[in-house]
Amino acid sequence: MASLSAVSEELAEIDGQISDIFRALSNGFQKLEKIKDSNRRSRQLEELTEKMRECKRLIKEFDREVKDLDYKNDPDTNKMLNEKKQSLIKELNSYVALKKQYASNLENKRVDLFEGPGEGFTEDNVLLASNMTNQQLMDNGNHMMDETDQAIDRAKKVVHETIDVGTETAAALKSQTEQMSRIVNELDSIHFSIKKASQLVKEIGRQVATDRCIMALLFLIVVGVIAIIIVKIVNPNNKDIRDIPGLAPPAPTRKLLWSSSCGRL
Repeated sequence: MASLSAVSEELAEIDGQISDIFRALSNGFQKLEKIKDSNRRSRQLEELTEKMRECKRLIKEFDREVKDLDYKNDPDTNKMLNEKKQSLIKELNSYVALKKQYASNLENKRVDLFEGPGEGFTEDNVLLASNMTNQQLMDNGNHMMDETDQAIDRAKKVVHETIDVGTETAAALKSQTEQMSRIVNELDSIHFSIKKASQLVKEIGRQVATDRCIMALLFLIVVGVIAIIIVKIVNPNNKDIRDIPGLAPPAPTRKLLWSSSCGRL
């Protein structure tokens, strides 16, 4: 059989603390038997009651840890842990009964030192099954069934709420998906427009470059013509530019032969 330390270090630690309290309770009740003064007995009983409260809290922690590990352990280990828990409860209840016996023997009967209903685990619905009557077992079973039904109702409510939230989330996701699809289409349109604009800019750039070349050529032609005119004005007898149309000097006038013949006559 596996030890508590092999199952859980926390369980082993809690069990060690409970064992220390049980030893302190045993020594405390032995000491209580030797005390004759009622006031000292009452103070000693209060101290023992505080230790039993602490032991009760530790057993509850032990039980919670056992329930948390229930799905991890094999059936034999779970059986061992439950038996260990029941033995702790039984031992605590024995000290509770002993405390009640000493409290009833005090001349000044004090009010029950445990706060709230029940001492140990008697009223915590964790009585040993062997100590229960058939009616108690049936009542306890009915109570557990009622609690189970309530838990199922709460679970159903949570499931319905989860379904509603899931439906709303699905609708929101669908709307967002449609919105994203529209955004993607708009981005595609923008990309196409940018591409067309880029092509248009390139065509305009080529046209501007062509126009600039033409303008530069016309400018050179105009400059050349102006230069030739200036040279002709400055040096009209320059033979290099006589053959240029419009810039050559006028041809000398020639007399017709018949007019000269007439003059001789």
